[in-house]
Amino acid sequence: MTLTYDNRSAAYDLNLFKDSAAEKLPKKKTEKKTEKVEKNKVVTLPREEIVKIRRRKHNPFKLFIGGMASLAITFAVAVIIIGQVQLTELNQQIISKKAELSNAQSTYTQNQMAIQSNHSTTDIENYAKEKLGMSKAENAQKEFVSLSKGDKAEIAGDANKNFFQKIIDAITGLWS
Repeated sequence: MTLTYDNRSAAYDLNLFKDSAAEKLPKKKTEKKTEKVEKNKVVTLPREEIVKIRRRKHNPFKLFIGGMASLAITFAVAVIIIGQVQLTELNQQIISKKAELSNAQSTYTQNQMAIQSNHSTTDIENYAKEKLGMSKAENAQKEFVSLSKGDKAEIAGDANKNFFQKIIDAITGLWS
């Protein structure tokens, strides 16, 4: 039997799926095996052995490695926390010492101002006249020095300089 169909309507042709068009496959014959199940073949275990079998067996090496890893993590976290606590304490000490320093500086400034206000120039002149017996310098006591000749300073140098050192000294002498 041959079927002809148009390519345009092949998706909607339901005749292709009818039983008459499909080849029938032979059915397999299944044999039923009948076995006689004997009674009393069931093994029973005591309850303690069932619990022991069901209990999960742990690998001691894996337990040791897991315990060591958890200890290492706990130690690392503890070290980080302790470090943060110490850092916070040190920061608090720095802040308190800075406050003490600023208080001490303001006290020092106040004391300096008080000292300067107590010792004015007139007070110092009076103290020098009365207690120390000093007097102001008069014109006869003053000596005047004139520098009209143009004083000159010379630096004693090494006489054993080589040619290159003399050139370098001459160049640096121009800049000074």
